[in-house]
Amino acid sequence: MQVDLISLTISGLVLLVLILNILYSPAFNRLDRKLHKKLVRTQKNIFWKIIAFINEPKLVIVWDVLIAGLLLNEGNYRLGLWVLATLGVTDAAGYIVKHLVKRSRPHAHLSEEEGYSFPSGHVLGATTMCLILYALLRRNFDQFFAVILLVYWLFVVISRLNLRAHYPSDVIGAVALSVFCFTVVQTIYAALFLN
Repeated sequence: MQVDLISLTISGLVLLVLILNILYSPAFNRLDRKLHKKLVRTQKNIFWKIIAFINEPKLVIVWDVLIAGLLLNEGNYRLGLWVLATLGVTDAAGYIVKHLVKRSRPHAHLSEEEGYSFPSGHVLGATTMCLILYALLRRNFDQFFAVILLVYWLFVVISRLNLRAHYPSDVIGAVALSVFCFTVVQTIYAALFLN
């Protein structure tokens, strides 16, 4: 339980600091824009567009429902519902934060990208799915599985920056929100079903 409090505290504080800085600190926003320009050189690579497409938030919901369906089909109803609740709570929180912060996307973003920038929906979904998969499968696989998830997650993060859809703080905020929501839902699940 101590690890849960640490995760909640750190992710919650990071998220709160980012939101307050985005809303009230012009210096922070200038720094974020400057970092964005330095990190991003090109957006023409088709590989990053494919990564972004595979991790489109609506498609991540489909992946989540498929995983939950497999668990439900095996008779593992509690875990199936946990998988659905974890992404559902995280996506709902992401939607609320996006509409509270209302941060515009970077000026050089691709025209097909719509909506607000903070937090990144792609990174939010990818982080949550990686956490879900790791929680479900870590006992069945060795450390190589964790490395594969980490590489996949890094590809999503890089794609969002490379395609100029988000500032660095949008990505960090998505990770913080995902960890926060994952920890909350996991803690509730443990309290209800594992004690």
